[in-house]
Amino acid sequence: MEYKIISKSEKDTIELAQNLESEKFPNMIICLNGELGSGKTVFTKGFGNALGIKENITSPTFNIIKEYDGELPLYHMDVYRLDGNSEDSLIEDYFTKGGVVIIEWANTIKEILPKERLEIKIKVAGENSRILLITPYGKAYEELCEAVL
Repeated sequence: MEYKIISKSEKDTIELAQNLESEKFPNMIICLNGELGSGKTVFTKGFGNALGIKENITSPTFNIIKEYDGELPLYHMDVYRLDGNSEDSLIEDYFTKGGVVIIEWANTIKEILPKERLEIKIKVAGENSRILLITPYGKAYEELCEAVL
């Protein structure tokens, strides 16, 4: 099942992220896809702030992975620069480290993503409006969506 959420502002996107964070669990995988400037990092900031992370969360474009300490560790990835080549990246090691993994441009590494995950596609629908298409893969993610969407 796919859920469609309309966000009319950054605040709406942050609130959605905070609602999803309220149902977090260890080894949670959130895959974000959308064009440049669509709000992937805004979503991650909202989620991270709800986790209690005080640091300023920025896109890890050049680092690929940034780690933050919160209620659960947050592993924020931007895999755009990998251009589909995830060999030697150690990304898969993070999927079972007990934290929450949020991956920007996740479609570029689709072949190594876990079967169970939450995919969010963000489409620009106006200057401040976004359409978020949320697809849960696996029972835990289906229950998460039923609880908060």
